[in-house]
Amino acid sequence: MPPPAAPIMHVDMDAFFAAIEVLDEPALAGRALLIGHDGPRGVVATASYEARRYGCHSAQPMAEAKRRCPHAVIRPPRGRRYAEVSREVFGILESVTPLVEPLSIDEAFLDVTGSPIAGGEPVAIARHLKDRIRRELGLTCSIGLAPVKFLAKLASEVDKPDGLTVLRPEDVDRFLLALPLRKLWGIGPATEAKLAGLGIYNIAALRQVPAERLEAHLGSHGPWLRQLAHGIDPRQVTPDHEARSISQEHTFGRDVEQPQPVRDLLRRQTEAVADRLRRAGLLAAGVTVKLRYGRFQTITRSNTLEQPSDVTWVLWQSVAELFDRWAAVAFQPVRLIGVGAGPLLRAGAGQLTLFEDPLIEKQRRIDRAVDHIRNRYGPGAIHRGGRAEP
Repeated sequence: MPPPAAPIMHVDMDAFFAAIEVLDEPALAGRALLIGHDGPRGVVATASYEARRYGCHSAQPMAEAKRRCPHAVIRPPRGRRYAEVSREVFGILESVTPLVEPLSIDEAFLDVTGSPIAGGEPVAIARHLKDRIRRELGLTCSIGLAPVKFLAKLASEVDKPDGLTVLRPEDVDRFLLALPLRKLWGIGPATEAKLAGLGIYNIAALRQVPAERLEAHLGSHGPWLRQLAHGIDPRQVTPDHEARSISQEHTFGRDVEQPQPVRDLLRRQTEAVADRLRRAGLLAAGVTVKLRYGRFQTITRSNTLEQPSDVTWVLWQSVAELFDRWAAVAFQPVRLIGVGAGPLLRAGAGQLTLFEDPLIEKQRRIDRAVDHIRNRYGPGAIHRGGRAEP
């Protein structure tokens, strides 16, 4: 059976946070498990498949999940542990192809064109990945293969958990026309209602509407939806080294009322971003701190670096300055924190100083040592000290 014409792959780890908790505490296997903070404002981060049978799902208020599944075991999120395993997962993905586009901590797009693994056959590559993730990490993933990105993502959802679904060009019409409208990216309740007002209730009907009419009612989003309805998605897999920025974000289950825990996480995020820069052979010309507090108020603060860099210490000095300046005069309980690096330059493309600051060179050697240990023994082999500066 021939492979897809365009081997785009979407890898989605199965109930990632819950699966890691079971991995670390095998007695939880087979039990309904909710990951999230158990409080009045707690939200489910992940529900195990056993809990999903009772109607529990991610982003659901924890109180509602407990009503639906009162016997569920609740575990608080362990972000550092999940990040460690995520690094191992992405290490496996990147061993197959450099064209890996992270979507979140537990899912990514891959373009396996030209990969030498498993003879370059996309289905065999997918099976190779599933086998390695299961054998080396004790976890399962679901994979979708399709000619384009959004179809690959939809395919990965067909047979969860531990599924592998392949959509070849000749399968696209059959697959798409059987789906409800809301399965198309960008169709939520509001857009679905607008389409219903135009007499459009399914994907077949959406295909028949002229792009100009859709644009008149939905703006530029309308013609894009029509393209998706025809299985057209021109976007390419964009790995970190082609992105304009690299970032890490985290949403807390409840507002964090003291600045130090937020600062500690921000430092870990900076370390992760710097690691991704070095892996991709990139330098960041600046950094950005993102904060969300109050009634979903979101602010960003940015600094430009004196020289583009991938050194953890250099990035952290700038990130810490931005956060400390804000926290000193305007700190409020924080719900979301994130750090970004960009614009990005290819390492060696920017102007370098003739003599590098000895302190920066020392920090660069530390980064190399840490990277070497992690590459050899795994992401959890070494960590920077709890509150020590990088």
